[in-house]
This record gives sequence, structure tokens and C-alpha cells, in this order.
Amino acid sequence: MTLWLGKPAWMWLLFLTLVTALLAFDLGVLGRRREAKGGGGPQEIGVAASLRLSAFYIAIALAFGGWVWLTLGAESGLAYFTGFAVEKALALDNVFVISIIFAALAVPRHLQHRVLFWGILGVIVLRGIMIGLGAALVSNFAWVMWVFGAFLLVTGLKLLFQKGAHDHAPDLERHPVVRALRRVMPISPKLDGERFVTRLPDAAGRVRLHATPLLLALLLVEAADLVFAVDSIPAIFAITQDPFIVYTSNIFAILGLRALYFALDALIHRFQALKPALALVLVFIGGKIFYNQFYGKLDPAISLGVTVAILAGGVLVSLWRTRGEGARPAA
Repeated sequence: MTLWLGKPAWMWLLFLTLVTALLAFDLGVLGRRREAKGGGGPQEIGVAASLRLSAFYIAIALAFGGWVWLTLGAESGLAYFTGFAVEKALALDNVFVISIIFAALAVPRHLQHRVLFWGILGVIVLRGIMIGLGAALVSNFAWVMWVFGAFLLVTGLKLLFQKGAHDHAPDLERHPVVRALRRVMPISPKLDGERFVTRLPDAAGRVRLHATPLLLALLLVEAADLVFAVDSIPAIFAITQDPFIVYTSNIFAILGLRALYFALDALIHRFQALKPALALVLVFIGGKIFYNQFYGKLDPAISLGVTVAILAGGVLVSLWRTRGEGARPAA
């Protein structure tokens, strides 16, 4: 039997086939339906449609977790569900940043799905590389887990007492992604439909390729995910060091984010207690690493229960504090 990163190759092939099928379904079937409803052009995804599509992705992710439980055992299943819950919650926090990026670049809602779709393809590759490097470090250097634990504790405490971290628009003129892109090609100030690049005359009158704000938004979203991955990768390795569980739970959490974004963008102002809950989860996971080193491995069921309880508490407190508030109108 051919093994790859500790698991049979057919398991990896099954997962990648499922992800490819989901992306093809989203781009092909759902994309054509949206264009048909929009008169041949892209159509904005409503809150109700966003919630239905997200529920579909979550159901697929949970079904995959059930298959992992039956195939690899209860410990792997619990690790998958814990990792999925943590990564899903951390991905929800990313909505704040993505929303600000779209607002700063004036990307209309009916084009945001295109950016998020192609962004997920980059995330699948980038997360795979980062998880591969993390797995290599953990397997070869046991002390790396101590570093991960300290990093998560510091990050969680910093996030717990941090205010207004994502409430302001980025300084695009000084952003390293913008400056790097300008070295490659000029940036057009205007959108050109769904195009990421367009041909325009430069200052000398020569027709050249220009990046549109849509391409800039895509690159900024990818850069934001890299920043969030710095937190999420140590968090998931604190739960399990199995690359298959780490990668699959990671990708399924992010796949659903794209579908849920349009509902969250309208309702995210109601989740005021989500960030403190995320901070407590990071502190708990960081502390669990030190507990494991000193006293032995914590029961995976306890880890899952505490994680879900903290996140559910954050959501319930948020909804209670903002009761009576509706969805935020689309810009």
C-alpha cells in the first residue's frame, strides 16, 4: 500500500477529489445559475442563499469527519472535529479583514464571490505548503511544540486585550503587496468587469497590461490568509500532528467560509464577543501543549468539549448583547 505523509494515497486522493468536485460544482453549476438569474452577468449572493450554501458545506465537512472517525478511529475523529471548529472560528475572524479590503477597493458585492473563489485555490496550495513545513518541523524537532504553545498563549492574551485591530482600512499606498504589484505592472484605478487584468495606455501612450482593483483585492485576501495562517497552523498542530487531519480540517473550514461570507458580512457586527472567545480558545490550546508536555496527553473529548463550549458561549453572548439588531445593509 502506497503511503503519503503517513496515510494511504487513496485517502488523500479521495479528499482532493471531493474538494475538486465541490469547487467545480460552485464554479460550474451554481455559477451558471447565478449568471442566468442576473441576466447573463454575475449576480450578488443574498444572505439566505449564503446560509443555505454554507449549511451544505458544513454538512459535507461533518460527513467527512464521520468517515474519518469510522476509518481512523475515535481519537482521529475527535481531533478532526476539534480542528475544524478551531479553524472555522479563526476563519470567521478573517471576515473582518476581507470585508475591509473589499470596502477599501470599492469591489461591488456581485464581484466579491469571484475574488473569494479564486482566493480559495491559492489558500489550498499555500496552506498545504505551510502545513507540510510545520509537519516536518514537529517530526524532527520536538521543542517546536513548546514554541507553538508559547506563541499561542502570547497571541491569545494579546488578542484578548486588543481593541480595534481590524476596524480601520489598510493604508494601500504603503501596503507591501501594493508596492510589489506596482513593480510588476501598473494598477488601474477602475474595475473592468470581472477581469483581473486589463489593457490601458500608460503615461507614454503605450498600451500595457494593468492590474485591476479585483486583482489587487485577490492578492490582499491571500496575504491576509497568510497572516491568519500564522495563528491557525500552530493551533491545529497543538490538537494533532497528523498531517492528514490537519490539512483536511483546515481546508474544509476555509471552503465553507467562502459560502458563508456574504451572510457574515451583513451580520458580523452582531458577533462582538467572538474575538474574546477566539482569544480564550488560543490560550486554552496553548496551555494544553504545556499540559501535555508535563502531565500527558489531554483527553481529546475534553479538548473538543472545551473548545466548542467557549466558541458557542461567544456566539450566544454576542447574539444576546445585540438582540433586536438586524442585518447590516449592503454597501
